[in-house]
Amino acid sequence: MMEKYKQTGLPIEERVADLMTRMTLREKVGQLNQRMYGWDAYEKQDSGAYALTDAFKEEVAAFGGMGALYGLFRSDPWSGVDYANGIVAQDSAAVANEIQRYVKENTRLGIPVLLSEECPHGHQALDGTMLPVNLNVGSTWNPELMERAYSQTAAEIRSRGAHLGLISVLDIMQDPRWGRSEECFGEDPYLAAAFTQAAVRGMQGDRELAEEDKVAVVLKHLSAQGAGIGGKNAAPASIGERELREIHLPAAMAGAKAGAAGFMAAYNEIDGIPCHANSKLLTHILRDEWGFEGIVMADGQAIDRLLALTGGHEAAAALALTSGVDLSLWDKSFTTLEAAVLSGLVAESFIDRAVARVLRLKFEIGLFDRPYTNEAKAASVVGSPAMRSLNLSIARESVVLLKNDNAALPLKGKGKRIAVIGPNADRIYNQLGDYTSVQRPKTGSTVLEGIRMAAPAGTDIVYAHGCGIRSSSIEGIAEAVAVAQDADVAVLVLGGSSTRQFGDLFDGNGEAVIGQERPAEMDCGEGVDLADLRLGEAQIRLAEAVAATGTPIVIVLVQGRPHAIGEVNELADAVLCAWYPGKEGGQAIGEILFGQVNPSGKLSVSLPRSSAQLPVYYNQKDPGRPRMYVDMTAAPLYSFGHGLSYTKFEYRDLSLSATRIAAGKLTNGERIEVTVKVKNAGVVDGLETVQLYIKARESVITRRIAELKGFVKIALQPGEEREVRLQLGADELGIWDSSMTFAVQPCKVEIQVGGGLRDVLKAELTIL
Repeated sequence: MMEKYKQTGLPIEERVADLMTRMTLREKVGQLNQRMYGWDAYEKQDSGAYALTDAFKEEVAAFGGMGALYGLFRSDPWSGVDYANGIVAQDSAAVANEIQRYVKENTRLGIPVLLSEECPHGHQALDGTMLPVNLNVGSTWNPELMERAYSQTAAEIRSRGAHLGLISVLDIMQDPRWGRSEECFGEDPYLAAAFTQAAVRGMQGDRELAEEDKVAVVLKHLSAQGAGIGGKNAAPASIGERELREIHLPAAMAGAKAGAAGFMAAYNEIDGIPCHANSKLLTHILRDEWGFEGIVMADGQAIDRLLALTGGHEAAAALALTSGVDLSLWDKSFTTLEAAVLSGLVAESFIDRAVARVLRLKFEIGLFDRPYTNEAKAASVVGSPAMRSLNLSIARESVVLLKNDNAALPLKGKGKRIAVIGPNADRIYNQLGDYTSVQRPKTGSTVLEGIRMAAPAGTDIVYAHGCGIRSSSIEGIAEAVAVAQDADVAVLVLGGSSTRQFGDLFDGNGEAVIGQERPAEMDCGEGVDLADLRLGEAQIRLAEAVAATGTPIVIVLVQGRPHAIGEVNELADAVLCAWYPGKEGGQAIGEILFGQVNPSGKLSVSLPRSSAQLPVYYNQKDPGRPRMYVDMTAAPLYSFGHGLSYTKFEYRDLSLSATRIAAGKLTNGERIEVTVKVKNAGVVDGLETVQLYIKARESVITRRIAELKGFVKIALQPGEEREVRLQLGADELGIWDSSMTFAVQPCKVEIQVGGGLRDVLKAELTIL
């Protein structure tokens, strides 16, 4: 009779239980390991065919199977994979099937392997669609757009034969010195939670993991990486439980409620406890409080870092496993779990707990019943026109107009000769961010190309590189000045770069190694943290030299973090913040500069005046009265929620469905409806993000200066007015009280509604 675990019609739990009774301890440990880099599992031969390596076969044999294989399709300078030696889209499924076939046919139980892939902003693979980074996505304030984009991303990944998508959504950007700032949606937990939920829905649907266009998501990083001391990557987060719950966990909780299949633990510690050893975080909160039943994956080599606590690999593995980690990533420690059990360091019941979670996910994905992928499908799914359209839409909606003095923008009709100058004007990789795969030549559009496409016929577009990102050379400034002198307007494209180069130094977990060998042009990305947020000195000198010509200046910032742009901001008539807008970013920027698209992005982070001001995030605790510096204002240069338009929006008639309500009624499900009228009082169509904030006082704990609790993005034609309705309930008005219990407490709440934090309508709500 066929074994139960092979019988399709049986319940998953029954199949899992049957399979586990047949497994040896060594085979169980194999299911908890993801030790191998996927690009080491194959070799591309001169004929163009792909062959499995002896290293891969040895890894399968070592444990009688393999839990997961990471990054089979990954391409970047760290992996060393490019079009000469990597797997292109049309060949992906065939290689994935060969991997699966070998594991099934060369192991005793034939347990299929999970293939996990990086997709922090699209699939990091050859031919994979690279989306704008998360700072762009957050600046759209449009979760529905994110859901559609990640639905397409999931379809791409699954069509190639992979099953898990590792996606950065949980980190909150509190310190822009951190090199991974670009991976954050922003500085606000409510906004991040909305986008996290959208990402999970897009990639998994209603947990439709077995569908051929869905993948299981692993949300990272849990938790508080954005609060690292000094903005240093993986630095300790010196925060307490209240800050953790108020700021850093809401996105994770939203992801868990949306049905996320997995979470990845973070490198940092929280109040002395590394996240990979934090049973309160990974078990008590995640599983006991939230009811999460999926897997927890380790970050790369992170379990081995626990040797600082344990002194040995077996003990490190035991600590992580008992704390709640189920699946390793590239570490040695989890390979020693069999020895850890035999030596009494950990009970086999903890092995069984983790194995059951991994196997359950494999059954949910359908790997046991349909382990192979249609080898023809990727050719029609990857890089589809629909994905390019979504990519362009995100870029368009994410660009933030920070400044527009005297209606300097749009440029249409402002001159016949335009000088495009700067280190980010004509470099496509500088628009793409970290975790970016090698791109085919002549794909996408740079800012220079986008301007040429959007400019009216007869416009003379001239270009000068000017200077580098961080290079001290100023040799190109003279050419830039000469170009600017004869122009009607100069577009300076400045900012930063997360562009990695082949030959750079990388740590074993893939982060860039900072040192003399690191190219001067890379000043952002994993492992690339800054102490000073000012632009590179040569960029500032370039801007000053161009300004001295008297030619009007428009600045476009292409960057992965909020830079302190005070010096150049003063020189410009208009400033656009484009973050890393992706492959279609040049076209989007060109369209906005010439008025073909009305900018609608709003900042999801605050832009500081200086590194010395930090922190400047908007939702700091209310100190009771303004606290100022002697030598500088404490206010950011541009605040969270800020973003201008080519039209004007007017707000009026803010009202509440009730001005007084009992806390118990809110707890029992009643909600306050907030209504406001918004009008497009300008002459062009526009998208406006209506933002709702609360400011509570007379509460049992110290509250924040302001807290985002609702938003909606609407489209209005000139003269059109719309009534917008938002709701506040227990989730929005509740707090973690003095006993760390989430509850609605009596207080007074000022409701603020507007297009940003500065100009808002206000109403008063009393919670009894």
